Amino acid sequence: MKTLVSSLALGVSVAALAAPAMAQSQGDWTIGVGIINVNPKSNNGILAGSAATIGDNTQLSLTGEYFIRDNLGIEVLAATPFEHDIALGGANIGSAKQLPPTVSLVYHVPTAGKVKPFFGLGLNYTTFFEVQSALGSLKLDDSFGIAATVGADWQISERGALRVNVRYMNIETDARLNGAAIGTAEIDPITVGVSYVHRF
Repeated sequence: MKTLVSSLALGVSVAALAAPAMAQSQGDWTIGVGIINVNPKSNNGILAGSAATIGDNTQLSLTGEYFIRDNLGIEVLAATPFEHDIALGGANIGSAKQLPPTVSLVYHVPTAGKVKPFFGLGLNYTTFFEVQSALGSLKLDDSFGIAATVGADWQISERGALRVNVRYMNIETDARLNGAAIGTAEIDPITVGVSYVHRF
């Protein structure tokens, strides 16, 4: 993942020397449609005395952003439900679906090229549902946490751009099995998204 972020940063630096970039002015808003992969960190905590592993998943994504100042916007991220496999001690014991709506304050760096990098910080809310478990009734509490994003828009038309971005989300959920607390699942994923963004 560090290699991906480094490559993205290098690409942004080089491409920023190209043709004029899409302007982001106060009052503008954008809609983005694409795909996003949610990849939980490697060690997901201890549940019921065993090491937990939570799988990744890819879904459709939707973003909306309103610019409250030139180059400064408030972005809302939504997606179709993600479904993650859950394993304890290496054995698959079930799955869970989740939705991670995220609101961020995003700054788009002014450049003279076709590529405009951006970065932002915000708040993530994740809700879990349709939790399935071979061990009994498993419940995962909803989660609040910070979220950070970095990426770049590559202008392909006067109002359209291709976007690549990487996000970190702080997601931790307390788990209960048959009503008894069994630990905290530390998901804390890195997400990678690719989308088309249209400015209105």
